[in-house]
Order: sequence, then C-alpha cells, then structure tokens
Amino acid sequence: MYSGELEVQAKRKAIAVLQDEINRILNAARELATLPDLIMKKDKAGVKAANEQISSIEEEVENLRRKITREVADVGGLIMNRENLLNTAYTMDEIAGYITGIAFKLSNIKPATLKNAKLDADISVLIELVVDEVYKLNEIVRGLNTNAANAIELAQETQKIEREIDKKYRIATVKALEEITNIKELMLVKDVIQGIEEMSDKCQQVSDSFILLALSL
Repeated sequence: MYSGELEVQAKRKAIAVLQDEINRILNAARELATLPDLIMKKDKAGVKAANEQISSIEEEVENLRRKITREVADVGGLIMNRENLLNTAYTMDEIAGYITGIAFKLSNIKPATLKNAKLDADISVLIELVVDEVYKLNEIVRGLNTNAANAIELAQETQKIEREIDKKYRIATVKALEEITNIKELMLVKDVIQGIEEMSDKCQQVSDSFILLALSL
C-alpha cells in the first residue's frame, strides 16, 4: 500500500474520533440549554442532574482527546497535518470545559436575579445559538470524508452564528451591568455571558481547523 493511501486511512481514522468527540460536546451543549428553564422553575434535582451529565460528558471528551493523541502518535510522521488534528482535538476539549464552567456558574445564579433583570431569555438565546454553532461543527466533521465542499460552506455558517453571538453578548452584558446591583450575582452573570462568547470563539477556531482538514483530504 502506498504511503499516500496510508495517510488517507490514518486521517479518516482520526476524523472518526473527532466526530465522536463533537457528538458528545453537542450532547453536553444540549444539556446546558435545559438549565435556564430548570433554574427558573427552581428544579434543583433537574439542575443537579444536568450538571452531572455535563461533567460526565466532559470526561468522555477528554478520553477521546487522549485517544486521538495516541492515534496520531502511532502513525508518527505519516500525517502531514498532524499538528492541526491535535490542535483541533485539544480545542474541542476546551469547548467541553467551557460548557462545564458555564453550567456550574449558571446553576449558582439566583432565579430572582435573572427574572428581575429579564436576562433569563437573553441567556437562553445565547446558549441556543452556541448549540446551533456546535451542531454545525457536528455536520462539518460528518462531511469531511464525504463532501468537503459542503463542509466548507457549513463552516461559513458558523461564522454568521459567531457574529450573532457577539452582538447579543454585548447587549446582555450592558443589561446585566445596568440591572444587577448585587456584586456576587453580577459577577456570576457576567462570567456566564462571557463564557458563552468565549466558547463561541473556540467553536470558530475548530470550524477553521475543519476547513484546513477538508482542504487536505
């Protein structure tokens, strides 16, 4: 078998692991999306269960990141863009970490704070947008081995979502500063909003990495 064929096989194997990783991140993001409603309903059991599920998924993502590191290490210099593969896996791992952090901080905000500042809807929309962004990443990685051109088009859609999140992040930040007087609550809300925006930026980094992978296949 030619070295070129071996390289393609190795890349496809690594991309399969990336797909498993993004699938789990999407599941965690969807769990995160349930939190605002659970918090407003004061469903402590539901909030606890969602946080536990998100933490469990983060561990699974970390294990997959280790797996792809081993896969790439095993083939050595066979994959020309192995650094990009590894950077993608590690950035995806960071996205899972953001979800866990956002969930923890959001769960510690008092429902009255969100209600009085009318921020519950704003945060829900931000989370739904970032879930859409992760969903697009899931679609991109699924298409890497079959339709690279479509994967590149989808990557452009993640840029649109990221820009929309930036706009809503700024609006929500201003509202929080104007409406929340309790410093502790303000810090938590700001951390949640900023965490979502930073998570969106990480998603965009992964999207850019997927484009490079698509162009190399």
